[in-house]
Amino acid sequence: MTEAKQNSPARDWLEAELADTLDEDYELEMSEPALSLEIAKIYKKAHPPSMDRQQYFRDLITLQSELIKLQSWVAYHKKKLVVVFEGRDSAGKGGVIKRITQRLNPRICRVVALPAPTEREKSQWYFQRYVPHLPAGGEIVLFDRSWYNRSGVERVMGFAEPDQVEEFFRDVPEFERMLVRSGITLVKYWFSITDEEQQMRFQMRIHDPMKQWKLSPMDLQSRVRWEQYTKAKEETFARTNIPEAPWFIVEGNDKKRARLNCIDHLLKQMPYEEVPHEEIILPERVFNPEYERQVLPRELYVPEKY
Repeated sequence: MTEAKQNSPARDWLEAELADTLDEDYELEMSEPALSLEIAKIYKKAHPPSMDRQQYFRDLITLQSELIKLQSWVAYHKKKLVVVFEGRDSAGKGGVIKRITQRLNPRICRVVALPAPTEREKSQWYFQRYVPHLPAGGEIVLFDRSWYNRSGVERVMGFAEPDQVEEFFRDVPEFERMLVRSGITLVKYWFSITDEEQQMRFQMRIHDPMKQWKLSPMDLQSRVRWEQYTKAKEETFARTNIPEAPWFIVEGNDKKRARLNCIDHLLKQMPYEEVPHEEIILPERVFNPEYERQVLPRELYVPEKY
């Protein structure tokens, strides 16, 4: 390795970020309660060794630095980007969204995860409650589940009548074409995992108090209705995979690779490039010799316990 490479500022930054990220990863690992020995055995048998941890974080940080460039390009050129994340429960959608947004400006890139519709919303045009969350120029919106709830959970769980589902399938291609014609880039991801992998992840959530909140009654029902969800997915692909907004399937059994593959693919959907930046110069601090700092009451301070 040359001396120039060793002293490269970019390399120094990558090493520093890698160290911080590894520390956070270790912290999360240590905070999670140990799984039962039986589940640990099953998990080890079902999961051959994944990527080397340090290599994973190096690749992740490199991709995140590219996401920052994408963010700057979107803001500078007033582009509009919508990314839809759908798929099986526990397939890893949330993990990818977290890694995408981790280093981005929340004023430019935001996540939309809508709750169940209210009674008023149920009486609206189906797409109406999603429209206010669409991006303006210079914004990125990530939908953690989207209008495809109608062809998925609402259909399978009986929350939507067959004629409502049919109307959705007739409307959604034109709705998405309208979004694209308005200048929005629409990217749709479906996260896929095997039956066995979902079973394992649900078991881990059941036995981990820090993850039990992720298990909703709908999630548990998805185990019972696995084949119904499969049929719903197949029809969704057949009827909504349009040239203007095609589906992309992310294999999610290996979480690390799924995150890297999805982010890398997303970056390749956009013709972003470096944009002009004004040089940032830190101004000198102004000192006023007549100013006397006030002593604040101790009760205003958070106690120093650690």
